[in-house]
Amino acid sequence: MMIRIENICKVFNEGTPQAFEALKSINLELDKGEMMILSGVSGSGKSTLLSLIAALDKPSSGKIVVEGELISKLPDLHASAYRAKSIGFIFQHFNLLEVLSVEENVMAALINSGIDLTEVKQMTKRSMEQASIYHKAKQQVKELSGGEKQRCAIARALVAEPNLIICDEPTANLDKANSLKFIEILQQLHQDGKTIIVATHDPLFETLPFVGRVVHMEDGSIV
Repeated sequence: MMIRIENICKVFNEGTPQAFEALKSINLELDKGEMMILSGVSGSGKSTLLSLIAALDKPSSGKIVVEGELISKLPDLHASAYRAKSIGFIFQHFNLLEVLSVEENVMAALINSGIDLTEVKQMTKRSMEQASIYHKAKQQVKELSGGEKQRCAIARALVAEPNLIICDEPTANLDKANSLKFIEILQQLHQDGKTIIVATHDPLFETLPFVGRVVHMEDGSIV
C-alpha cells in the first residue's frame, strides 16, 4: 500500500466563529503504481487533501501514512525533507521563478539535497528530457508559453525521481492541445511505475484508459 488515509478531518480557523470544516472523515487507500483522479468542483476539498498528503499542512485529526511513514504529524523540517525526497508536486499556477532559466528552476529543487553538482546536472538534464523541455533549458521562464511553463514544472517535479506525483488542477491554465500533451507525459510516468494523484474537474481525465479510479469529492467528503 502506497498511501493510507484514515479518518482525516481538517478544520481551518478552529475554535473561532470563522471555523470551516474543509475535510470530513476522509478514508482512502492508494496502491503503488496506481493513478487516481480526485474530481469535484472548486471548494470540494481536493486541494486541501493534496496539501495534507504532501505534508504542506497538517490535519486536525486522523492520520496519513505514505510508504509506511506517518507523515501527518511530521515536524516542519522533516516534512520538508519528505517532500524533497518523495513528492513531485505539479501546481495549477506552475510556481516557477520567472527570471531564472528552465534549467535553473529545475536544479533549484535539488539545492539542499546534498547531491554532487555533476549528478545534479545529469538529473536535471534527464528530467527536462522526460518533460520534453530540454530544448528550452537556457531560456528564461518568463519567455515561455503556458504549455512550456507546465513542462518546466513537470521537469522540476520529476528531478528528484520521486515515487509519488501529485497534480493540483494541472490543466486549468492550458488549452486542449497542451492538456493532451500533459496527459501523454502522465501516461508515460504511469507506465514507468509512478503513483499519481490528479485533482481536477477537467473532463478529459475521467475517461483515460490508464486511470485506476475516479474519486468524487463534495463539501469535504468522498461521495
